[in-house]
Amino acid sequence: MLIPTHGRAPTRPAGSTIVDLSGETMGTTWSVRLVPPPDLSAEAAREAVEAELARLVACFSHWDPRAELARFNSAPPGFYAVSEPFWNLLNAAMDYADDTDGAVDPTLGALVDLWGFGPPGPRPAGDLPTDEEIAEALSRCGWQGLRLNRSARAVQQIGGMKLDLSGIAKGHAVDRVSDILTELGATHHLVEIGGELRGRGVKPDGRPWWVELQQGPGAPGPRTLVALFDLAVATSGDWIRGFEHGGRRYGHTLDGRTGRPVDNGIVSVTVLSETALRADATATALIVMGPVAGPTFAEALDIAAAFVVRGPDGALTETVTPAFAAMLNEGV
Repeated sequence: MLIPTHGRAPTRPAGSTIVDLSGETMGTTWSVRLVPPPDLSAEAAREAVEAELARLVACFSHWDPRAELARFNSAPPGFYAVSEPFWNLLNAAMDYADDTDGAVDPTLGALVDLWGFGPPGPRPAGDLPTDEEIAEALSRCGWQGLRLNRSARAVQQIGGMKLDLSGIAKGHAVDRVSDILTELGATHHLVEIGGELRGRGVKPDGRPWWVELQQGPGAPGPRTLVALFDLAVATSGDWIRGFEHGGRRYGHTLDGRTGRPVDNGIVSVTVLSETALRADATATALIVMGPVAGPTFAEALDIAAAFVVRGPDGALTETVTPAFAAMLNEGV
């Protein structure tokens, strides 16, 4: 069991019931468990959640051609003023790119499409991108080449550059839904979108929101529960989305330095953080960094992370950072 080490003490909610809501968004599912205040109906809570998710899709989807991000991706060269939500999330993505030296890169949409993980759909069976195709896509990628005009809140389209914020969009959506529920007075809740989770407060009986950590096939660690009291969790892994070719697994996490799916032995990374956005972005970054640089980076920044790595013989091993181990020790 993992127990938060932030030292905060929970207070029990005023309500005595838990409302469960669920639906579909962003090509996946969402669910919410909340303890509503007396003046908040389940219907009103659902409407607020669905309205916020619809707004996010209209802003950040690269699958819906009507979305703001998709329109930018298809625009001719030039600077384009963008909405404040778009600007804020793109700036957050660029900050993560700076902090991780490009391990998180919001400009890899052309590569995502090339490898069959974007709106054009999967590649034909048995067909991998050529070196020439990868080089051409890379010429339209690169966070260091993205220009922002801060005074005009505008972003430069160099021509053919495709932004892809999917590496942080689900985490951001989880945070936004959590914020909306908090604004409505439902300060005790658990939000999940596509496996990314954030918990605030506790259940009516004072117990935390217990969730089981995602584990890939054959993961060596035991079944692990985490108390999501003012805490978020995200897991990234090569088993979540990808395809097989020539006896090899090609996962959806791409390395902007090589233009290819990550192939460094990391099977999955789980990160616990105060926000789902940070957990989501950090899990992606640590996979790209690899089994040596990733744990070193996480330990230096006191990040609670667990790594599952496949060795040369195919055996899986799990290592955790000191911050993750501290949470385990709290649960003993």
